Amino acid sequence: MSRRVAEMISASGCVIPSSFVIRNSSFLTRLRYCGRVRLLLIDGHYYVYRSYFAILHLSNSRGEPTNAIYGFTKSLRLMLKHLQPDLGAVVWDRGLPQRRTELQPGYKETRKEMPPPMVPQLDYIQQLTPWLGFKNISLPDTEADDLMGCYAVAARARGIEVVLATNDKDLYQLVNSTVKIYTTAKADLASPKDAFALLGEEEVMAKWEVAPPLIGDVLAIAGDAVDNIPGVGIGRKAAAKLLREFGSLDSLLGSLDQVKMPRTRDKLETTRERILQNRKMVALDCHLPLPVPIDDLRITPDFPRLIESMEKNEFKSLLQDVRDEAARDGTQRQGELLL
Repeated sequence: MSRRVAEMISASGCVIPSSFVIRNSSFLTRLRYCGRVRLLLIDGHYYVYRSYFAILHLSNSRGEPTNAIYGFTKSLRLMLKHLQPDLGAVVWDRGLPQRRTELQPGYKETRKEMPPPMVPQLDYIQQLTPWLGFKNISLPDTEADDLMGCYAVAARARGIEVVLATNDKDLYQLVNSTVKIYTTAKADLASPKDAFALLGEEEVMAKWEVAPPLIGDVLAIAGDAVDNIPGVGIGRKAAAKLLREFGSLDSLLGSLDQVKMPRTRDKLETTRERILQNRKMVALDCHLPLPVPIDDLRITPDFPRLIESMEKNEFKSLLQDVRDEAARDGTQRQGELLL
């Protein structure tokens, strides 16, 4: 660190922990750590599927399908614009955990096979992700939601703000004052004019009608058709109402004689074991080792390769945006070298 940079940091009144000083990081990046750091965790497969079905029949002049690649690239670049994160990673499913398939062999069996045109695009997207500035993260026999949960818990313990870009219901359990859900779904926007929303505790409580820690209890009763986790014939709203009344799943199951509706009481009594099994299914495993240390997740786009990729895929508007950003980045770096 040069004397001038050291003097400017000292004058700012900031104290930079040694764990946050990243080799070859710029002065501006170092200075940002004086405030709260933001970590963006992206559910990779969710955004690939969403991009593929949102923009059908897009291909380049060679006839190669590019719809998922285009949508994924645009989505991640919008996240960078909207959120301005310091750290980031794209987290991928890589098989199913044995503990879940042993509990319920039919777990996720109803999901359809990946459409053939998506397969080569997924492979390419995973090559593209580092050029966009993000690390790819996965573990064998591990789902993305568990790994995202591990990073969220570890980052939260260090005072790092976490944004989860996902539609996974299980991850809503983690929302608190420092963990939020990023969404562009119209139903979640405060105003039709908004481009995105960050769902915190208040918004999640409005959406689920219970506090975030109780969402797993709701799913244990109502089930999750997307993951082929069977419910017990009580819907989400009714389950949420019961949990608000009794305070938790354990309290509810321990006080079934106090459930007013006989039919509801009978369902809970006869399906108690399934409910408890479902609760284990939707519980996040937040004790896995982190494949990449949090301090190594600084977002660093590879502009030459990203520009080459935009040219190859013939994304004209994105290509110009990336070129403009690369030029700004180059100018900024030159200015920092003069400090």
